[in-house]
Amino acid sequence: AVQSRKALALEDLRCLRDRADTVSREMRWLLGNWAFLQLRQFIAYKAEAAGVPVVLVDPRNSSRTCSVCGHCAKANRKSQSRFHCQQCGFEANADFNAAVNLKARGECSDALLCRSEAHASNQAQAPAL
Repeated sequence: AVQSRKALALEDLRCLRDRADTVSREMRWLLGNWAFLQLRQFIAYKAEAAGVPVVLVDPRNSSRTCSVCGHCAKANRKSQSRFHCQQCGFEANADFNAAVNLKARGECSDALLCRSEAHASNQAQAPAL
């Protein structure tokens, strides 16, 4: 990320426990004991030291949305590991497809962040009228 001058896109998992009400008690216990926040803090700490921005993106439907055509449907996710788009026929590993979607969301967020920072610096440099 340092050499390519890119940001790291991480799923924003703050609401994961709230959405876990529909699963079994054992699954809620497992999800509640994962240290997502701690992992994100470790990554953010290392990224900051290297000068790499970290962007949190919404993970909703990232594994159901086609990274080629954008079609989103529950039927696209054939199994835990296989993705097959019902609209365009694209097939891939489900995790790979979701990662491509998260990357695209991160690039969009990073571009907005960069534009807002550039706007703020331009405003700071603009002469007062």
